[in-house]
Amino acid sequence: MTERLYYHDSLRLDFDARVVDHARFEGRNAVVLDRTAFYPESGGQMADRGRLATAPVLDVQVDGGDRDAPAGDRERIVHVLEGKLPEIGTVVIGEVDRARRRVHMALHTAQHMLSRALTDVARTQTVSSRLGETTCTVDVDAAELDERSLARAEDLVNALVDDDLEVRAWFPDAGELARLPLRKAPTVDGAVRLVRIGDFDLTPCGGTHCTRTSQVGSLHVTGVERYKGGTRISFVAGRRARDRLAAESQVLGAMARELTCAPEDVPGALEKLRRQLQESREAAGKLQARLAELEAGRLEAEQGSRELIVASVEGAGPELLRALASRLVRPDRAVLLAGERSEGMALLAARGAASSVDCGALVRRLVEAAGGRGGGRPERAEGKLPPDAAFAELVSRALSASDG
Repeated sequence: MTERLYYHDSLRLDFDARVVDHARFEGRNAVVLDRTAFYPESGGQMADRGRLATAPVLDVQVDGGDRDAPAGDRERIVHVLEGKLPEIGTVVIGEVDRARRRVHMALHTAQHMLSRALTDVARTQTVSSRLGETTCTVDVDAAELDERSLARAEDLVNALVDDDLEVRAWFPDAGELARLPLRKAPTVDGAVRLVRIGDFDLTPCGGTHCTRTSQVGSLHVTGVERYKGGTRISFVAGRRARDRLAAESQVLGAMARELTCAPEDVPGALEKLRRQLQESREAAGKLQARLAELEAGRLEAEQGSRELIVASVEGAGPELLRALASRLVRPDRAVLLAGERSEGMALLAARGAASSVDCGALVRRLVEAAGGRGGGRPERAEGKLPPDAAFAELVSRALSASDG
């Protein structure tokens, strides 16, 4: 087995070790050391990074080793390296990436505190947790979790951060372990490592943790969603929390400048804009309906006797074309309408129940000839042509082909 130095000192980042074996992990070259301060990916926590001798450490994983040996004896840690591997028997110097380790310590300690806070505040139990490269989650067994309980749990964690409680990790003997009130039962055989956060939480864990709760910095819940019959809570802590809140502060400041108001007044300014937008949409809808009536009247006067009314309306989008078609279609009449806009030409074809025009086929011929896209059923079809499409010429060809 590889001796795990981080078990006893999460802040130990430099160490020396002897190379005891070479290995392959998922097609990559790796070494096995007699001891290591590098944390391997496990228990929902990502692996450390850093350097071993002069080689960058790309990954650290637990490898099964000898499958015939007892479980505790076959566990070894492989360090995936970039470049040439140091020879077996060589003593090498290892250096763990400090920034990454400190982030993982803060996140893992924060996760323990959040899980316990949710138990105390909302009577939920943590089912699983994941400390990812960008997202950290806690899954609890409650189908619903109200915002008030979640806010109370978040506030409780941050109050404990301010209290600067001691965080202790150790291996108790069997008698001590049996007497301790653990938040969850151990999942490993043999020696069990415990992590105690003041008198607040006590749980088995093999991960790297802060030595004081103040090192967590702060915890910030970023989302909540239903997940597999329970609830998934996303959070950040430590440096990630600072970076997240700083980015959100910049966005809020930029919005306040655009809205010419104080940051705390942004919600009210946005609500005012929403009301104005709704009023504008309602006014635009009335104007569009009036425009559709006027344009339909003009086309009726010009082409009312035709079985197929064909027209191009400058500036018309799909909504105006639909409104116009609804006023022009008759049981024995079809319409083919286009809206000329800078980003492209919208198409709409529709027919009445007694009309023999195949709208889907007509639109397909137009878009295929001009390099556009679209289609539909014989009763109704829509599409889009390039901005420079010659609509009248395309329609003439399509109708000629149909007649042919």
